[in-house]
Amino acid sequence: MAPTTAAAAEHRPSPLSREVRRWRALRRMSQLELAALAGTTQRHLSFIESGRSAPGRAMVVRLAESLALSLRERNALLLTAGYAPAYEESPRDGAAIEPAMNALRSILTGHLPYPAVVAGPRGELVLANAAFEVLTEGAAARLLEPPVNVLRLALHPEGMGPRVVNLAAWGRHVTESLRARAAAHPDGGLDALAAELAGYLPAGAPPGPDHLGFAVPLRLRTGGGELRLLTTLTSFATAVDVTLAELHLEAFLPADPETAELLRRRAAARGAAPAG
Repeated sequence: MAPTTAAAAEHRPSPLSREVRRWRALRRMSQLELAALAGTTQRHLSFIESGRSAPGRAMVVRLAESLALSLRERNALLLTAGYAPAYEESPRDGAAIEPAMNALRSILTGHLPYPAVVAGPRGELVLANAAFEVLTEGAAARLLEPPVNVLRLALHPEGMGPRVVNLAAWGRHVTESLRARAAAHPDGGLDALAAELAGYLPAGAPPGPDHLGFAVPLRLRTGGGELRLLTTLTSFATAVDVTLAELHLEAFLPADPETAELLRRRAAARGAAPAG
């Protein structure tokens, strides 16, 4: 016997069920895998994805966590389910995250004489230390007007691009990292930025002898000589504020003693006190 119209409508997939299915497919997880991570049964998850069951707020949060969604994406999933967001989104100059921003400023200062920046999710510059000037040397003024995008600055032909000795290899590392982030957390803005940056790169070559293990050093020409720099990325893994969770600190480290000495000399010339 065919289901009544009312029964069919009752089981019609909801916006939430479609979102859960979309994220599960993106993460390449089976219903059984996701259910186990979220602490529920495959049957219950199947009912959620078909629209036969409306999960409570706690279950939506557990599904979002199990799908490794960002805090912004978790809030969006909660809103789709009809619940209020779970995570605040403070302004960057707000009192709520001022202690964390002060901590970042201290880290930037402590990293001298080596450059370090704090950037937002699409590469927008938030904070930088005094050694950042080695990265902006010779860049077009328009690229240094707020909001500065450090990813665009790094590869643009009017930015660092002409000074990067290994632009093809290092630039590919930058664009592939950006594409990987966009694949894990779909964002049209990231896709557009990755496509723009890829257009600044020459035809790439396979990894060469300038690779240090698994790391791709940035080889950067400066007025005082060539720098060889490695980069590290740090984020607030336990943040419960959307703004803070989306920030990351990129610190540049010397890959050889010559680079360390050159950066110490630049710091002394600026009148900065180099870190030991």
